[in-house]
Amino acid sequence: MSERRDAGQPAGQQQTGRTAAYDSAFLRACRREPVPHTPVWFMRQAGRSLPEYRKVREGIPMLESCMRPELVTEITLQPVRRHGVDAAIFYSDIVVPLKAIGIDLDIKPGVGPVVAEPVRTRADLDRLRPLDASDVSYVTEAVGMLTAELGTTPLIGFAGAPFTLASYLIEGGPSRTYENTKAMMYGDPELWADLVDRLAGITAAFLDVQIAAGASAVQLFDSWAGALAPAEYRKYVMPASAKVFDAVAHHGVPRIHFGVGTGELLGLMGEAGADVVGVDWRVPLDEAARRVGPGRALQGNLDPAVLFAGHKAVELKAREVLDAASGLEGHVFNLGHGVMPNTNPDALTRLVEYVHGQTAR
Repeated sequence: MSERRDAGQPAGQQQTGRTAAYDSAFLRACRREPVPHTPVWFMRQAGRSLPEYRKVREGIPMLESCMRPELVTEITLQPVRRHGVDAAIFYSDIVVPLKAIGIDLDIKPGVGPVVAEPVRTRADLDRLRPLDASDVSYVTEAVGMLTAELGTTPLIGFAGAPFTLASYLIEGGPSRTYENTKAMMYGDPELWADLVDRLAGITAAFLDVQIAAGASAVQLFDSWAGALAPAEYRKYVMPASAKVFDAVAHHGVPRIHFGVGTGELLGLMGEAGADVVGVDWRVPLDEAARRVGPGRALQGNLDPAVLFAGHKAVELKAREVLDAASGLEGHVFNLGHGVMPNTNPDALTRLVEYVHGQTAR
């Protein structure tokens, strides 16, 4: 994948940040090029496992923290400083673009996103207007601040995938069964298609803002796609995800796709347009590579719970991940899901050092 200038973007700080990080181990692995060591970053690396995060977030609601550029910058940089990871992940939340277009929602501690008026009818679609860059000017400002600070360390932008966003909007909050979501999907497929298509446009616009401001890669989180069978994913979800990936393809930055419990969907998630497919801990990476097929890098996939088991156990399981990835064209070491809140930060730092030490070339 060649570096290219963003359409309509001036050659300034945005492009300087991405150019500085272009030859980083993380971006080289995403492009399936030789790397000096296996790059490492962790989903949810900027968050509750860090005491410095809890300190700066004290008394500040989650969504408000995502709208303060200086705070976003500090939180995003914290794990880079502490752990020496090979990439930063932009501190935000998947519902930020929905909040930005006026959806009445909040993130309740211990619960997650809660939507005041769920989307259940065609009339409800009128509340989902297109996202404009001016709606999230704080994102543009924060990304600019971050790329200036990060130098050669790449910044990963991210967004929630249409299916996962739709499930929150329809259910009104987190769900274990997705009964209302699936009821719409099966019972009113035209309304469902229009909903996820509209969400695809919003998601693509949110990613576009981050890339235009200087993000070096993007990750699309489809947290709940594992609730679907492959045939249903292909029919009801894949077109909207593909629309997101297609919309940002012209930027030329790596596109990562990740979901939880998606072992049966890995090939389809790559087919949707990902350059890198994230794998959770349930499928070994060599088997995941067989399912995804050639031409895409893989990301993953240590079980986050292993980090509670002691350093020797962590090294043993990390070695298993590295061995399973030994034949891959491109591998980005990560957890199979996000860092758990009670994780000892020192365990993450030691894990980064271990992976770097074991894979130095």
